[in-house]
Amino acid sequence: MSDDEVLTGSGTRTRRALLAGAGAVGASVVLAGCGGDDEGAAPPASTPTSGGPGATGAPSAADAPLARTTDIPVGGGAIFVERGVVVTQPTEGEFKGFDPICTHQRCPVSNVDGGTINCTCHNSRFAITDGSVQGGPATKPLPAKQVKVEGGQVYLA
Repeated sequence: MSDDEVLTGSGTRTRRALLAGAGAVGASVVLAGCGGDDEGAAPPASTPTSGGPGATGAPSAADAPLARTTDIPVGGGAIFVERGVVVTQPTEGEFKGFDPICTHQRCPVSNVDGGTINCTCHNSRFAITDGSVQGGPATKPLPAKQVKVEGGQVYLA
C-alpha cells in the first residue's frame, strides 16, 4: 500500500478519492442553504404537540411561556429559535411576534438591535414594529406571529 492509499473497512481507497467524496458532501450541504430567492416558499410543516392518541392533557412545551415580559427589552427583542418566533417590544408594554426566517433566502435572523430584526446572511433588516423591510436585499416583510401576554409572561397565541 502506498502513502496515497488509505485502508478502509471495505478495502483500500486512494486518499484523493476519499477527499473528493468528503468535498462533495460538504459542497452539497453548503449549496442546500444557498438556494434561490424563496420569498414565496411555504414554511416547513409542523408536528402537532398535543392531542390525538396517547395525549395526557398535560401542557406541552408549545404551551410554555416564551419569556417574562421583563426579558424583552423596550425598543428591542429576543429570538426564540426553538419556538420559531422573534418577540419584540417596540414600546413599553407592546409585544409583537414575527417569523424568525428571513424572506430573502430563508436564513434565520440572527439578532435584534437598533430597532431592527437583523439577518446577517445578506444584511437584510426588518422593523421591530411591523416586520417591514428596512434594508435589503429582502423585499418582503417578516410574517407576523401572534403572541399574548398573561401574568407577566409572553406566550405564542
